[in-house]
Amino acid sequence: MAPVNNSSIPLAERMRPSSLNDFAGQEHLVGEGKILRIVIQSGNIPSMIFWGPPGVGKTTLANIIAKETGKTFVTTSAISSGVKEVREVIDLGKKSGNLLLFIDEIHRFNKAQQDSLLGAVEKGWITLIGATTENPSFEVISALLSRCQVYILKELSKEDLMKLLEHAIKTDEIIKTREIELQETEALMRLSGGDARKLLNLLEITVNSVMKGKVVITDDLVIKNAQKKMALYDKGGEQHYDIISAFIKSMRGSDPNAAVYWLARMIEGGEDPLFIARRMLILASEDIGNANPNALLLANSCFQAVNTIGYPECNLILSQTAIYLAASPKSNSATVAIGNATEMVKKTGDLSVPLNIRNAPTGLMKQLGYGRGYKYAHEYEGNFTQEEFLPEKIRNTILYQPGDNPKENEIRKQLKEWWEGRYEY
Repeated sequence: MAPVNNSSIPLAERMRPSSLNDFAGQEHLVGEGKILRIVIQSGNIPSMIFWGPPGVGKTTLANIIAKETGKTFVTTSAISSGVKEVREVIDLGKKSGNLLLFIDEIHRFNKAQQDSLLGAVEKGWITLIGATTENPSFEVISALLSRCQVYILKELSKEDLMKLLEHAIKTDEIIKTREIELQETEALMRLSGGDARKLLNLLEITVNSVMKGKVVITDDLVIKNAQKKMALYDKGGEQHYDIISAFIKSMRGSDPNAAVYWLARMIEGGEDPLFIARRMLILASEDIGNANPNALLLANSCFQAVNTIGYPECNLILSQTAIYLAASPKSNSATVAIGNATEMVKKTGDLSVPLNIRNAPTGLMKQLGYGRGYKYAHEYEGNFTQEEFLPEKIRNTILYQPGDNPKENEIRKQLKEWWEGRYEY
């Protein structure tokens, strides 16, 4: 058998720790006497969900747990695996009784795929460790979540990242053969975004760019090589935030052409479709609101459909919704209204609820005047009568101003008719 050429293995993979003592960061979980270290040392490993940003050690930690406990480690990605692949692994687990299944990006599994894991986890045929960058409360079905312990992994600190850099320079069998001076590290830290894997890959790219002699790592050298080598779209880095910002601003600015362009950039970069759908759901209320209430309905339907069918079919639904939202009339009146109301609450504190609209479930409360004089709207013509609903101190204050668009102009007209003499609409 030919020897393995380690130079073809990325530095981040060569430096992957194989024991808890070599693991960087997450001291709150794996430090001496901390909860996850105690669980691992006990050998009684429950199914778990690791929630945290990219490159903080979720896969590595799962691998270490398998080694420390003597379990067979099987890894799969929710991007490339379906129910069939999961069931094949479960069958292996039933036979061996000692299998740890690691599912990366478990939040991308739809409900049916997550359901297929339930029985195996409950019966102990497999120990499941799922990794997610998204809040598992929203992305993992409650039945599966209730069967797993959730551990939150934190972004690596600058100190953690510096230790990784120095450790790689001193110990990696290939990197240590070069004379390296870390003159500047700001670009390495900023471009890696707290991602250990990306940090080490950036270090390797930079070192390899200097063909011979001493390697003096400066911010300019790192940036020059990062621009040549790094991907067009990076889900965990700075461009992720720039491109989603461009996408949102294009829809807010009513440009469907730009919206679908930035959508395509995210799709080609492997962005989580639920993340895209969730942002459109927010925009439908924040930037369109009552100018077109159907926008929120469509955005919510989009989110549900994307969750059901996943990539690649959901691309059409994302495109349809992005175009609709971009082409829709806009209004931020609801956003402004809740902002105004929040500021009012902060300034005025806990003002008393007017007696006439208080609940009066007991005789004593009725004697005290709770609910006295309340005008029941449905007893009046047009199901409306002017009533006092705001606390006395802020009575007649307008917090919501309808936007200037056909739908909200209708709303303004109706409010003006109802509240003439009370609110100046």
